[in-house]
Amino acid sequence: MMRIAAIDVGSNSIHMIVAEARPDGHFIVLDRAKEMVRLGEKSLTTGRLQKSAMDRGLRALKTFQSIAARHGVTRIRAVATSAVRETGNGGEFIQRIFDELGLRVRVISGLEEARLIHLGVAQVEDLDGSPTLLLDIGGGSVEIVLAEKGRPPESHSLKLGVSRLTETFLPGDPPRAKDVAKLEKYLRAELEPALAMAARRKVKRVIGTSGTLLTLISMAAHRLGVHPGAQLHGLAVPAEAVSRLRRSLVRADREARLAMRGIDPKRVDLIASGAILADVVLRRVKATRIQACSWALREGLLQDFIAKHAKGIEESARITDVRRRSVFRLMRRFGTPQAHSEQVARLSLRLFDQLRGRLGLRAEVRGWLESAALLHDVGHLIEHEEHHRHSYYLIVNSELYGFRRDEIEAIGQIALHHHRKGIPKPGEAGGEPLPQDVWRQVKAAAALLRLAEGLDRSHYGAVLDVKVRGRGRRVNVDLVTRDTDGALDVWEARRRTDLLEKLLGVEVALTVQKCEATEGA
Repeated sequence: MMRIAAIDVGSNSIHMIVAEARPDGHFIVLDRAKEMVRLGEKSLTTGRLQKSAMDRGLRALKTFQSIAARHGVTRIRAVATSAVRETGNGGEFIQRIFDELGLRVRVISGLEEARLIHLGVAQVEDLDGSPTLLLDIGGGSVEIVLAEKGRPPESHSLKLGVSRLTETFLPGDPPRAKDVAKLEKYLRAELEPALAMAARRKVKRVIGTSGTLLTLISMAAHRLGVHPGAQLHGLAVPAEAVSRLRRSLVRADREARLAMRGIDPKRVDLIASGAILADVVLRRVKATRIQACSWALREGLLQDFIAKHAKGIEESARITDVRRRSVFRLMRRFGTPQAHSEQVARLSLRLFDQLRGRLGLRAEVRGWLESAALLHDVGHLIEHEEHHRHSYYLIVNSELYGFRRDEIEAIGQIALHHHRKGIPKPGEAGGEPLPQDVWRQVKAAAALLRLAEGLDRSHYGAVLDVKVRGRGRRVNVDLVTRDTDGALDVWEARRRTDLLEKLLGVEVALTVQKCEATEGA
């Protein structure tokens, strides 16, 4: 497979992503690298890149080239944004990169930057529904995209990056109250044209994609008692938590900011202006939450390249839902037998649809169950005997896009308990504890998955359908099978009804009905 790298030469940081391009039009991430070089330091106000900053940038790019070479990368696509496109000597820096490293870097406009951000986010977030605001706060510029029904009807790139704002408005440490007020007033005026439509559309969902916003979300989460670790994608915090964090940041000096949990020390000098900007945006559109997204410009650049050079994007056309696409990619990555997993998923959903009322299952659990069924055997990649435990680990520690963190935990625990005998207990997974109401849903879904797994013990797809009937103290599950091929599956399934019986409080009996078409043959 072709291996490619995408590099984003930003005003604060230089980022690289290395991926394997697939002929289906997508890619698998192999590695990521970033270096905070502060390329835009002073240049955004003086109009020229500093030699020391360019030297730091060249060193970072040379390192990234070495990383790409170790991965066998054959194509590198690199773009430069605000700091380079707005400075008088930005062209000289681009030429130095080519002369010294042989790397071609394309300087892109702010609107092209916004387009690529939207393209990157769309790979891992559902943007087909109600209006969503994408917010990317860089060092030199801010990109704001209104996404709706899979398209970006409105995009803006504004010269409001954190380096520029900090140098222009917040010279003091801590910032003076009058400087903060002046910055807020300036931001409200400058952002109004970009936010007016979003406010009219009553946008409630805001997705933050840049390092500044990921840091703010991490800090706000820590204050709420959540410890997100390195994987921030999908984490959402209330807008009010960002507002409270902003008030703390503008009162703190550098030392106090460094002591705050969740902060990236390299962003300590610029984070206050980023918090003010984010707070102004969230208040203007009256958003209730902001969600972290780790995919943005670089991933958009990769996707754009693949779309233009690959023969097709068959998988995206066939699996349009972000969640299902993410699950199927994980199945393929870990070599899961697709026919068996799809059969177990189909039977699980048939049981869900017929027993949902009796078990008190919520509608959203159907999607959790399907995903857990498709992924329940990924742990076989590591070991057979304890594969259910390994399945849980791989599910909760892999990149499942489109799901919230708590949903991934629920999916992992449903998969964990598909193989167990007896009654599962909270905390057995060793992961994040689930609320009691969610745990009850997980346990019921696991009971259905446990039975469905037994019904394909042979991996031959012998059970064509399941039909639930009966009331009172007995529930019958009629199994429509291919002649006598289902004997092993029925035997195994009868050993797996214990959890379902306990949850329903009744006896679960399995009966076999041969498929009429088979009998006729």
